[in-house]
Amino acid sequence: MFFERINPLTGDIASSAEAMQASDIPAIAAKAARAFPAWAAMGPNARRAVLMKAATALESRADAFVEAMMGEIGATKGWALFNLGLAASMVREAAALTTQISGEVIPSDKPGCVAMALREPVGVMLGIAPWNAPIILGVRAIAVPLACGNAVILKASEQCPRTHALIIEAFAEAGFPEGVVNVVTNAPADAADVVGALIDAPEVKRINFTGSTAVGRIIATRAAQHLKPCLLELGGKAPLIVLDDADLDEAVKAAAFGAFMNQGQICMSTERIIVVDAVADEFAAKFKAKVGSMAVGDPREGTTPLGAVVDAKTVAHCQSLVADALSKGAELLTGGETTQNVLMPAHVVDGVTQDMKLFRDESFGPVVGVIHARDEAHAIELANDTEYGLSAAVFTRDTARGLRVARQIKSGICHVNGPTVHDEAQMPFGGVGASGYGRFGGKAGIDSFTELRWITMETQPGHFPI
Repeated sequence: MFFERINPLTGDIASSAEAMQASDIPAIAAKAARAFPAWAAMGPNARRAVLMKAATALESRADAFVEAMMGEIGATKGWALFNLGLAASMVREAAALTTQISGEVIPSDKPGCVAMALREPVGVMLGIAPWNAPIILGVRAIAVPLACGNAVILKASEQCPRTHALIIEAFAEAGFPEGVVNVVTNAPADAADVVGALIDAPEVKRINFTGSTAVGRIIATRAAQHLKPCLLELGGKAPLIVLDDADLDEAVKAAAFGAFMNQGQICMSTERIIVVDAVADEFAAKFKAKVGSMAVGDPREGTTPLGAVVDAKTVAHCQSLVADALSKGAELLTGGETTQNVLMPAHVVDGVTQDMKLFRDESFGPVVGVIHARDEAHAIELANDTEYGLSAAVFTRDTARGLRVARQIKSGICHVNGPTVHDEAQMPFGGVGASGYGRFGGKAGIDSFTELRWITMETQPGHFPI
């Protein structure tokens, strides 16, 4: 039995994939568990060699990835190739980590006792990846877990099953032992049952999930019933603060990129531009001109910076946020009619206030609100007035001031004089609050995907009170 993914722009069939059921999960989990011991026992350089081959195999599928992402989610060619480049970097960074999974010897008060802290593979890891940056986030869900010696199951997104399947094909070509890398695809109607079965499977020891906060809460609750740790990277409402001494041209470039790259469908997307009153009018004029020059068009033609959003539901949600803001006194600086159901122009709404839905609700689309702040302290207060805390940015010519402000923003990530959208394979990536907990990337990923054990060895005869 198969299900079809429809191209959001054309209505044609973009791909088809196996519609697995909850009843299929026990066999897949058992297969991964059987493969785990041999992979875990392989030396670090042997694991590194296979991961390096996987990176090359990913890159060799560039044309297929572009075609799949254009068809399944309406992505531009540029976004697809950016995804592929960073994903390959993530695999190579994971390969480099295989020899960095180290422990330590800890001084013991007990005479003759050698005490060690060791990091060891956990077992079978479940990675649940979303559609919006499908190669990056699909690879991130499995690469470091594999480097640490775990077996993995990738739960593919129902909106891009072909894109995620290409990742698994590349890893299979690299030579991972049978059963170490597994994929699960399912029809949208079966998602809850399939994910529930994966979390419940005794062989699955830990879960990492990237997606919405609402679904993250459900996954965390289900996992908690089994006392299974989760790494959750969830929604965001990233603020970009523009202070009175900022380089406005740089702030405008970063804000436009952060708000509208991939049509605003990135967890780090700039959702709130907080500008101090002293430069608010000048910034708004410059930003309006910049965004007004950013056209939207058919991603297959490759002639415009903005492509399609993932579905008509996204358009309706974004339009409702804009309508609510305008009804409460905000001003639309740029916007326009959506064509072909999913070609939505970039929208900038000025004068957004805390009583508007656009201030609080994640848009996950080509809409950004501009908020006026009295001064630096008020800007920080506004930035922190959210349940989310993934990424943030602050613009100022005084770097010491920027660092001081960054330290006061409640987020897992903050950039001084850079956009909110910024990811590198070796960085600790994750949020706080409703944006989740735990960290992907670099050595932080080792912490997430290994078990820390205390092991002792006695070298002298024991002396006991009884």
